Amino acid sequence: MRHLNKLLFACGLVAFGLPTLTGCEGGELFDVNAPDWISDKVQEIEDAENQGEEVLEGMMEDVYTVGNTDYSSAWWIAFSKYYVIPDGQKWNAVFNLKINPDAPNTYKNFALIICSDADRATEGYKEYGAIRFDNQPSGNSEWGDYIDRSCIESTLTFETDTDEGIEKLGGKVTLTVDRSNPEAFNVTMTNGTVTKTYKQPTALVNLNADASNTNIRCFLVPEGSYIDFLQSNIEPIGGLTSGEDKNPVSMVLQNVPTEVDAGADVNEAMADVTALVTFEEGVTKTVKASDLSFSAIPDMDTPGQKTLVAAYNKTFQGKNCDTSIMAYANFEVVERIVSIEVTTPPTHTAYYYYTSSATANLNNRTLAFDPTGMVVTATEASGKQRVLENSSLTFSTVPATEGSHKVTITAAEGITAEVDITVSKSAVSSISYTGTVGATDNTTAFLGAYSDNFKVAVGETKSIKFINYCGYEAEKYFRNFLVVLRQSNNTEYAVLRADNWAMGTGSANCIKDGTQWVNQTWDEWLKSMNEAQVTVYVTNCGNGTADVQIEMIGNDSQLDTQYYLGVNTIVPEDLYFAMSVENAHLVFGE
Repeated sequence: MRHLNKLLFACGLVAFGLPTLTGCEGGELFDVNAPDWISDKVQEIEDAENQGEEVLEGMMEDVYTVGNTDYSSAWWIAFSKYYVIPDGQKWNAVFNLKINPDAPNTYKNFALIICSDADRATEGYKEYGAIRFDNQPSGNSEWGDYIDRSCIESTLTFETDTDEGIEKLGGKVTLTVDRSNPEAFNVTMTNGTVTKTYKQPTALVNLNADASNTNIRCFLVPEGSYIDFLQSNIEPIGGLTSGEDKNPVSMVLQNVPTEVDAGADVNEAMADVTALVTFEEGVTKTVKASDLSFSAIPDMDTPGQKTLVAAYNKTFQGKNCDTSIMAYANFEVVERIVSIEVTTPPTHTAYYYYTSSATANLNNRTLAFDPTGMVVTATEASGKQRVLENSSLTFSTVPATEGSHKVTITAAEGITAEVDITVSKSAVSSISYTGTVGATDNTTAFLGAYSDNFKVAVGETKSIKFINYCGYEAEKYFRNFLVVLRQSNNTEYAVLRADNWAMGTGSANCIKDGTQWVNQTWDEWLKSMNEAQVTVYVTNCGNGTADVQIEMIGNDSQLDTQYYLGVNTIVPEDLYFAMSVENAHLVFGE
C-alpha cells in the first residue's frame, strides 16, 4: 500500500505538470531525458521493492525501557517482556537500540533469546538459543543447542570483539521472528544500516513439556546498552504499555548489604543499592541509589538488626509524582572491625600450573585464590569477635611461579590478614586413547559425539593428541574440535572451542587468547586445521580452577596455540574432560 501511494502521488504530479512537460523543446513524456525528479521517484520505489521492504501490519504501541540508561546493565540483568509466538505466526517488533558511545566491545548491544513457553528460572524453561545483533564468527554472537551458526548472515562482520564499528548497530531496529513457514524458522534484525538474518531450513522442535503446546517465547536482553521499546504486533505477557507517563506502584530493593559498620552514614552505606520499580501498566525499571531516599530504623549508631526504608518519588518519565512509594529491607549494624585473623586455613593451599608453548610468553600470570573451607574471625572495637562470611572479603591473586606466596585478605580498608599458599609446576602425563570421535563425513552436530571421560587429579596435567579433520567452509570457524570440562556424572563446567570461544558457567571469567589470527587470516587458519596435529593439555590447578592449553600444527606446518586459564566452578576432586566436535571428526592413536 505504501508503494502504491507513492506511485499515485508521482503520477498525479506528472499529470498536473503535463502541459509544461510537453511544451518543452524536445520534451516527450516518456523520454529518457524527462525531469530528474520523476526518475528519482521511480528509482526510490524500485529500490524499496528490490530490498524486500516490508510494510509492518497490526503494530501496537508498547513503550517501555529495557536496561539502565547509563549503559550500566550487565548481561542477564535486564529483560524485555515475554512475547509468545504461536506456530505459523510472525512477531514483529520495533525499538530504539541505544549504544554506549564509549563501548569498548562489539557485544555491547542486545540479544534475542528464543525459549520454550515458560518463565525463566522455572522447571519448564528451555532455551533454543540466543542471537545477538553483532556478527562475530570467531566469538559468541549466537549460541544454543538449537541454533545453527551456519545459518547466520550479516552485512557487518567483526573479526574480534574489540573491532571498531559498534555504533553502526544503534538506532531504530526492526526485529522479525518468523514461524509462518511450517518447514523453516527465520529471524531478521535490521536498523537500515546493518541487517543480520538467521535462516534455518527446518522448523523448530517443540521444547514444551506439553506436546500440544507449540508456542515459543522470545525476549530481549541488552548488555552495556539499553532498549527503548516502541511497537509490537503481538501483545506481550502482562499487556501493552502506552506511551503516556506512569506513576510508580511498588518496588523491590536489591544489593542491600547484610552488614554495615556502626556510625556509618546511611547514604554512603547504601550507595550500591538498586531498586526494581514497577509502574502502572506493569512496566518496570531499575533505579540507582542516587534516585532513592534512605533512612534506617531505629538508628545507625548501635549494633543490632535494623530496617532500611527507601522512598522513590519519580514517574516513569522521571518527573515528580504525587505519592511516593516505599520499600523495606533488613540489615545489621555491627561494631567496627579493628583486625581480622585466619582461624581455619583454606582447604586447598597447594596450587599448580603448567607451561606449554601456548603460555610460554605470558608475563605476570596469576592463579585465583580459593577460600573454600577458610574461616576468618574479626575482632571488633569493643573486643568482641565474630566470624566473617568469605563472600564479604576480597583476596589478592597468586603469582604462577614456584614457591611460597602470601595471599592478602581484606575485610575493610586497611584491615587485612595473610594466608600462605604453595605453588608448584604440574607434572604432565599423556593419555593413551584410540578411536574416532564424530562422523567421518563431518556431519556431527555441536556436541553430537564424545570421547571417553579422562580424569585429571589435583595437581596433574593430562595431555592428549589427535588429528583434527574438518571440511572447510568460509567463516565457519566453529567446524573443529571441542574440549569439554565436566564432572564424573557429565555435568559440564565449560565447553571450549578451537577458535577462542567458550560457553558454560566456568568459562565466564576465564582468560583466553590464541594466535590463530596473528600470522594469517581466520579463513587461512581454518583451512590449515584439516588434518592438523593437535595436543590438548588440561591442568587441575587445585584452587577450584582448571587451565586448558592447546597446540595446533596445521597442514601448512605452522604452530598455532590457544589457552583458557582459570576456568572456575571446578570441584578439584571431580574434574574430568572429554573431546567433542562440531562438523568435524577426530582420530586418536595415529
